[in-house]
Amino acid sequence: MVRAPKFSARMSGRWRIVAMSGWDREAIDLVEPGYVEFARNGTGQFGFIAVNGWLDCRSVERDGRPGVEFTWEGSDEGDQVSGRGWAVLVDDNTIEGHLFFHLGDDSSFRAKPFTGDDGLDEP
Repeated sequence: MVRAPKFSARMSGRWRIVAMSGWDREAIDLVEPGYVEFARNGTGQFGFIAVNGWLDCRSVERDGRPGVEFTWEGSDEGDQVSGRGWAVLVDDNTIEGHLFFHLGDDSSFRAKPFTGDDGLDEP
């Protein structure tokens, strides 16, 4: 039996992408408010621009901070895409990471807890 990795409760949950090095806020929120979500069972998902991805996550520690490394697959405007990435907890209200498209673009990102009220809360 394959056992799913345990996740820190502090990393788990839905995070609102507030900044990316590759795209501005208007682009990030093109279809819906940009987000990344980590589940305690080692899965997750993200969405920004017209990209949606499903994550296969592993808990890690980077520079003494809890984090996650992941591979992903999904779609970009209907085209199949995949890649890898990572994220670390900077403080209780911020994660930072990097997302890579296989044979394509990459971007760093910063995210804050997702309030869900209007999805457009400022960083």
